[in-house]
Amino acid sequence: MDRLQLTASERRQLERQLRKVSDVRLYRRILAVLEYSRGRSSADIARELGMTRQSVYNWVSAYASSNRVSSLRDEARVGRPRIWTEDRQVLLRALMQTSPDQLGSFPVNWTVPLLRDQIEQVTGQRPCEQTIRDALHREGYVWKRPRYRLEPDPDFEKKTLFEKANPALEAADCGHHRG
Repeated sequence: MDRLQLTASERRQLERQLRKVSDVRLYRRILAVLEYSRGRSSADIARELGMTRQSVYNWVSAYASSNRVSSLRDEARVGRPRIWTEDRQVLLRALMQTSPDQLGSFPVNWTVPLLRDQIEQVTGQRPCEQTIRDALHREGYVWKRPRYRLEPDPDFEKKTLFEKANPALEAADCGHHRG
């Protein structure tokens, strides 16, 4: 690829964008274009920025064809369709209004694995536990560890008062008496 010649205005624009950009990918691409225009080799730039030489060439070429920073931005990509739909969110709300024992399970409170099993039974798809936790969080549910409270010891006062009220025991414990 030929040397990229930037005008002073283009260089200032790229440097300004570099200071205010928050997207790491775009930052690296702008930096690659700037460094290439300063005469650095694509191999050096690629090694320093953790990208391939071909990526450096691609980004320099994209910028050279339009002279616009927008040519360095990521385009929208099509990804895997989301498994968690609004219908599943409605199902989760309905499940949370009941208890597992009403649906034939032994426990009386919902757990994420129980919810996952129930959702799989209804929809035929098994979402991961984190997906269910995220959906519960969107609904305003929070998970709290159960706290076990023991009944107070009815003899607690008798035990503590006995030791303090008996001076003979206190004297014996302090080690002042020789036997």
